[in-house]
Amino acid sequence: MPAFPDTPSPGGRSRILVALALTVATGLAAGLGGLALSLLLHSIQHLAFGYSLDALVGKESFLDGVSAASPGRRLGILCLCGLVAGGGWWALYRFGRPLQGLAQLLKDEDPRPPPASTLIHALLQIVTVALGSPLGREVAPREIGAACSAWLSRKAGLDPEQRRILLACGAGAGLAAVYNVPLAGAVFTLEVLLLSFSWRTVAPAILSSVIAAMVAWPVLGNGAQYSLPPFVLSPSLLVWSLASGPLTGAAAYGFTRLAGRARAGAARGWRLPLFAVLNFAIVGALSMRYPALLGNGKGPAQAGFDNTLGVGVAATLMLLKVAVSCSSLRAGASGGLLTPGLSIGAMLAIATGGGWSLFWPGVPSGEFALVGAASFLAASMRMPLTAVVLVLELTHAPYAALPPILLAVAGAIASFQRCAAVSATVKP
Repeated sequence: MPAFPDTPSPGGRSRILVALALTVATGLAAGLGGLALSLLLHSIQHLAFGYSLDALVGKESFLDGVSAASPGRRLGILCLCGLVAGGGWWALYRFGRPLQGLAQLLKDEDPRPPPASTLIHALLQIVTVALGSPLGREVAPREIGAACSAWLSRKAGLDPEQRRILLACGAGAGLAAVYNVPLAGAVFTLEVLLLSFSWRTVAPAILSSVIAAMVAWPVLGNGAQYSLPPFVLSPSLLVWSLASGPLTGAAAYGFTRLAGRARAGAARGWRLPLFAVLNFAIVGALSMRYPALLGNGKGPAQAGFDNTLGVGVAATLMLLKVAVSCSSLRAGASGGLLTPGLSIGAMLAIATGGGWSLFWPGVPSGEFALVGAASFLAASMRMPLTAVVLVLELTHAPYAALPPILLAVAGAIASFQRCAAVSATVKP
């Protein structure tokens, strides 16, 4: 758990019980928080776009609902999204307590994320994504999970290292709850947040993520987030995966640079409401022709896995998704890039796989999409292990998909690091 004693003394056993109780409480809190945010997301989506009004968790997808809505309704809802984003974040930054990112909280000896500001920041992300923002929703449950675990660790009087471990577990458990990815939530905690796979960190990371995911099961279900057609491993896919990895890594590096600059230059002050309204009005206008642009990108990724996206459509959606994701960050909106990155990687792979199929046909575009989604996500988020586990849990992909995914991820990571090294040498 957060810290085990080195000897089985009575005091040591007591600390184990306290650590166990805190880890369980963290998982429960993150699970309940993630469940509440997911239900809020679904309810706003259904109400805004007028679909599945009789069920919060229905079979109709967000893309189906958005596509069925009239173009005028899509434009109107995105204009509303701009008003909510601009007004909400302006007010939060103007009147709320300063927020710290998760990376900074993990460095603090006594992390104290402000409860009200953290909750409002998370809610704004969920509401705007539900209204069509092209950013991801995964940051909000991580923030709620981290805030709950920080409060628990402070009340329990844990030392700084124990607080750091519990804080990371809360964030990873929040991710596990909303996407039903208990193993990926634990690996994310260890690989990305704690940078450690020691025996002191593995147990609480796994336990908290599993509990959080189980809390959400009765309402959100225990199924895969994406469905896949039958997967058949072929020599063509293996060779393409090896060849495409470096290209994917270079593309991921370019995307992270664009997104990083957009975040660094995000609008603040009076510019935030103005830029947000303008940005989301443009996104709404584009959605009149391309409804798949709305939301975090799950819809087009699923369409790619289903072999229903052509090369031209995939390339167009990929470029537009990159543009609207970065423009939304530049306008001052907050959100994650996990699902957008997965979607961009899938569409990039369909585009490159289409060219590959001219010379070595036989691979369904959905298999390209699966491999590309994992490799782009691994490189763009700099989390290879988490990305592989996450994609496998999100899709319930068969074991046969693992060799091409690993080949592509290895190439993408190596290429990303090379691009970063070259970029560092050419800076003035």
